[in-house]
Amino acid sequence: MLLADADGVHRERLDPGRELGYALGDRRCAGALDGSTHYDCANAAAPYCDQHTSTWVCARCTGSCLKDEMDCYDDHAIYLAAFAPATFKVGVTKAWRLPTRLREQGADRAALLRTVENGRIAREIESQLADEFTDRVRVPDKISGLHRAVDEAAWRDALAEFDPAETFEFDYGLDLSARPVAETMATGEIVGVQGRVLVLARGGTTYAVDLRNLVGYEVGDDESERQLQSSLGAF
Repeated sequence: MLLADADGVHRERLDPGRELGYALGDRRCAGALDGSTHYDCANAAAPYCDQHTSTWVCARCTGSCLKDEMDCYDDHAIYLAAFAPATFKVGVTKAWRLPTRLREQGADRAALLRTVENGRIAREIESQLADEFTDRVRVPDKISGLHRAVDEAAWRDALAEFDPAETFEFDYGLDLSARPVAETMATGEIVGVQGRVLVLARGGTTYAVDLRNLVGYEVGDDESERQLQSSLGAF
């Protein structure tokens, strides 16, 4: 997690077992980051105002390049990612980034379906497979499965029509027995991080925080005193 102040940009490690103690203040545009330099923005729109919002056109590509000139000539991987218990997402990424991309998304399992010579071909195949598999998984859906395992039978069925070149299994060390409560907070003991979801323990309850929901907040060092929703396990 990156924090910016008058002295520059600092990294806050999110290692399991560490304590976070930040109270959230006002929220506004997060500005821009250029290496270790942060450019502040006073605009009220959060997490980014129109001036600091960028669109990655490749995310909308279905094989017809939306840029002035196609530039995705690296080998690309087409993959199927599993999110517990039974959500299966098709996606593409540069072949060398595949394990990193899967962890960024918080996938529980994945399969490399095919490697092709450029992004255009990969996006065409992805677009075809998106008729059968989703190409986007919302964070609330990911949170709902953090305490569950992948449905083995459903995963086998999803892969039955393919001959995967490689498969992956990821363990994020959360070891949850119940679904965490979705919250926007930055106080508590770090249980772990899965994708962009931070899991915190506080007062006998585990909370799941979409890290994107923290972008743009002013933070203080005092712990938040506001009332938090609790799970049944806290009583």
